[in-house]
Amino acid sequence: MDDMPLPAPDTVDDRLVVAISSRALFDLGESHALFEREGLDAYRHYQMQHEDDLLAPGIAFPLVQKLLRLNQSRSGAPRVEVILLSRNSADTGLRIFNAIEHYGLAIERAAFTNGAPTHAYIQPFAADLFLSAHPEDVAHALTAGVAAATILPSKAPTSASEQLRIAFDGDAVLFGDESERVSQEQGLEAFHRHETEHAAHPLPGGPFRGFLDALHRIQGAFSLEQSPIRTALVTARSAPAHKRVILTLRAWGVRIDEALFLGGRDKGPFLEAFGADIFFDDSRANVESARRHVATGHVPHGVSNEPKR
Repeated sequence: MDDMPLPAPDTVDDRLVVAISSRALFDLGESHALFEREGLDAYRHYQMQHEDDLLAPGIAFPLVQKLLRLNQSRSGAPRVEVILLSRNSADTGLRIFNAIEHYGLAIERAAFTNGAPTHAYIQPFAADLFLSAHPEDVAHALTAGVAAATILPSKAPTSASEQLRIAFDGDAVLFGDESERVSQEQGLEAFHRHETEHAAHPLPGGPFRGFLDALHRIQGAFSLEQSPIRTALVTARSAPAHKRVILTLRAWGVRIDEALFLGGRDKGPFLEAFGADIFFDDSRANVESARRHVATGHVPHGVSNEPKR
């Protein structure tokens, strides 16, 4: 065994790397409730006793299926890799890998931390996006500069589209939260005045800008009509605050396929009409509304998530 050749080092490429927790990928609600009720030993015993029982898909399962399906294209698009980051141990994680094998998910790399936080492994795996049911891991990932969201119990996607459809809020998600701060601290009139005065100045990037860039690189390998990915900006902004957003995306050189400027309307029905496989928003009120319609990730970033004074 000592004579086996070493694997070639990883090469830097344009691949999109998504790290996901086991509770976001599969339905572990029953066993997690047992863990909270009776502790780690009871959880470990339960998972090992049931390791041949198939896990049901979780909230992010359809999203992962569509992400991995992108690799079937012969277009020369950057590849997508999904990595499992789990607080299970290797023993209890066997049930999870059994489910991965059963469903035919091409997930090969994983880290099992036996109850410890998983966020330390996000950057070594070079993840562009981290999805987890553990808010503390998500917060650490965002602090480290990685796009991350807490996957919430949500309505399962109902869209039959083969296309991967991802929707984003604007401020504090795709963009920084400077404009949102003006809105919350000085009011809507001051916000519109600020955005009009700064319309020619691109907004700073938010935590999901890099993820949007990665999606755009994949989209670039296809014609608009044949793209397997469709994106949407779903924002509470309205005219005249729309102009700065449009000019910012133009300055970044990225494409958003649909832009919905809702002026404060409830986002949920619009996300369902778009057929979002997942929606990312920083506002707790917005995610509570959205998750009744589509799979939703809360991005605990920006002024809306700071402690109230």
